[in-house]
Amino acid sequence: MQSQTKRQMSPDQLDALLRSTAGIGCRLETELTDGWFNTAYRVLLDDGRPAVVKLAPPAGAAVLRYERGILATEAMVYRRLAALPGGSVPTPELFYAGEEFLALSVLEGTPWDKAADRIHPSTGAALRRELGAITARLHTLAPEDGRFGYPAGESGLCAPDWRTAFTAMVDALLDDADRWQSPLGEPPADIRALVAEGRYALDEVAEPRLVHFDLWPGNIFVDLGTDGTHARITGLIDHERAFWGDPAAELVSLAFGGDTDPESDLVAGYVEAGGSLDFSPAFRHRLALYQLYLGLLLIVECGPRGYGPDHLAFCRDTLADAMTRLRSLG
Repeated sequence: MQSQTKRQMSPDQLDALLRSTAGIGCRLETELTDGWFNTAYRVLLDDGRPAVVKLAPPAGAAVLRYERGILATEAMVYRRLAALPGGSVPTPELFYAGEEFLALSVLEGTPWDKAADRIHPSTGAALRRELGAITARLHTLAPEDGRFGYPAGESGLCAPDWRTAFTAMVDALLDDADRWQSPLGEPPADIRALVAEGRYALDEVAEPRLVHFDLWPGNIFVDLGTDGTHARITGLIDHERAFWGDPAAELVSLAFGGDTDPESDLVAGYVEAGGSLDFSPAFRHRLALYQLYLGLLLIVECGPRGYGPDHLAFCRDTLADAMTRLRSLG
């Protein structure tokens, strides 16, 4: 995916960056073009290890407020996941981290979206159940300072309670929308009013948990084995959008890969692993608010990244659907 936030480096520049910061050089093998925000390269480190190097946007690149410092957020998530017992949340190993890059181990398998047409329905159901269990274990992580919102201090989007943090997150996107003259298709005043109407539901969230918020199939690697009937999840990637918040918000991106209703395989796996999703009226109200947030985010990022009209139309539909759902709750 082409994006104006992607930073290009020559093989010599990439080698020099790693040598000067991590003390090890590399040989560039190929650019990995599926990402939407960071540039990623497949490399071979001087010690023989294959790796993926993710680069932060170039200095001076226009980013949204919540995106400030999110490369450091991703590094933090990798470190926290590595400390969980027995690799309970599979993810790449963080080899090296600097202000401008991360160097990660290469996962086995294939992104789920690229393997979908080779997955038998029964195998897909088992994978969704496994994904639910992995997500429940991800949600055991809590912030050390007890605050909600985005971990990176550069954004300033954190607060001691979820309602305040989430409202600030929405307001920051609306400020970015004004800056970029984003074609929201909805009045900002209406968006703010709907968020305010949901404050009773937001106030039910008492404990912050790590929310990946980008668990669409392209960020989930699977290994299909030799015949496609013994598939397994090999890792979750791209943790930079993570925040400390309500685990219910995770269902928004997980829904891009399949059913997330109470009777779904994903929810069954989540509950079996010790997670709790009550699907109460307040829970469903919050879920609609998180769908609104994602729709708003997707539209606004089209400006600084330079995405085309087809993608923008999809993003506007996502926001419009969430607004309709929230208005029906009134």
